[in-house]
Amino acid sequence: MPLMTPGVSLHGWLLDAGRGALRWFAGWWMVLFIGAQLAVLAFSPSSYRRYSGAVVLRQIYQAAGPGLPGFTMLMALFNVVVIRIVVVTAFAYGLTQYALDAVVRVLVLELIPLAAALFVAVEYSIPGGSELYKLRRAGDFEAMRRQGIDPLGREVLPRVLGGVFAVLLLAAVSCVTSLLLAYVAVHGFTLAGVPSYNRAVGHIFNPVVSLIFTMKTLLFAVAVALLPVANALRDIPRRPSRTSVELQGLVQMFVLMLAIEIASLVGNYY
Repeated sequence: MPLMTPGVSLHGWLLDAGRGALRWFAGWWMVLFIGAQLAVLAFSPSSYRRYSGAVVLRQIYQAAGPGLPGFTMLMALFNVVVIRIVVVTAFAYGLTQYALDAVVRVLVLELIPLAAALFVAVEYSIPGGSELYKLRRAGDFEAMRRQGIDPLGREVLPRVLGGVFAVLLLAAVSCVTSLLLAYVAVHGFTLAGVPSYNRAVGHIFNPVVSLIFTMKTLLFAVAVALLPVANALRDIPRRPSRTSVELQGLVQMFVLMLAIEIASLVGNYY
């Protein structure tokens, strides 16, 4: 919101602040409205019959396929470094029994879902939102409507579904990789530690933690898939440029992800 400066009346400052707040609420309301429309389309079988499931599958591949090997290797390298630091530190201070707990909670519960969501946002969702913005500004959406085609179902829904699936897939693969690397770091290349390892991991992933972890990952996926697209579909007063649309979506995405992360931390540790 604008700050009050000398020479500017209180009435003018309050008016500008009120307009900024209204634009802020209107932006979030539009995001919720577009999200509700896409949710209805996503659970409607007619969407896939009418616009062909091949379009959805192609977007899912474009969102998850090219980045999966690189992201998995990068996260594996990062996991090796972090796991080694945590395990060696725990051994040095006589806290061996807490090493695995710390690794799983830090990497699997907190860092991996966040990293997967940010990776998909940068590599797929934000460029996809920019592409939709250019299509809408060029009049392609109006041309589709004149032909009896719903742009939400034809162009928007496949991109959102692709982004959601990509985050879930990258997070799942990275979590499995992290758990395997954590086992090797603690127990080595032997099966003798499998029972104790299963008990330790099962103790961490109790029903409440598992539900919070699943909901957080899903909400991260929805946030990074929906917000860039929703901002590309709405008009931002006095900010017509494509760069402003991307920044608006990026700021909203970070704010929402921060709120989700705070809520998950409260649920897990309080």
